Amino acid sequence: MNELLLEWKDFNVAIAGATAALGGLVIVAASVNIGDIVKSRSLTARLGSGIVMLVAALVVSASALMPAINETVYGIVVLVIALGALLFQIMITRAVLEDHDPRHKANWAKVALGFLPVAAYLVAGGLAVASQPAGLYFAAAGAILAIVAALIVSWVALVEVLR
Repeated sequence: MNELLLEWKDFNVAIAGATAALGGLVIVAASVNIGDIVKSRSLTARLGSGIVMLVAALVVSASALMPAINETVYGIVVLVIALGALLFQIMITRAVLEDHDPRHKANWAKVALGFLPVAAYLVAGGLAVASQPAGLYFAAAGAILAIVAALIVSWVALVEVLR
């Protein structure tokens, strides 16, 4: 682990632990009403979005903790994760917007939330590949945005299943 990534070790340990725990909690919470959730393409997609965001934050943070990783390799990992998350978010957005059930009405604000962490990770990856220390700040912002967005999206989906 290079010196710059070492400075972020405590942050990444905290984020990795938090996102792993939150991901498990979202899955357990969803399992309570899984029969109703899987009946709605929109609700399933929204919960998927929350899980994708948490997994992205987990992988990005855990990758920074690898002993021999340098900023360039870390940046490539972050870009790959961000691109994968972007593809998921696009598919999820389509599923949510195509659901015409009035009980699960979506708007662009609800689905745009999932793209914020992805955007931060794309910037983070590009800056890290270029060995710019600011990339780690964008990765941190991506992780925080991922947690906040995942909790909001998951909460909305879990509440809407009961409507």
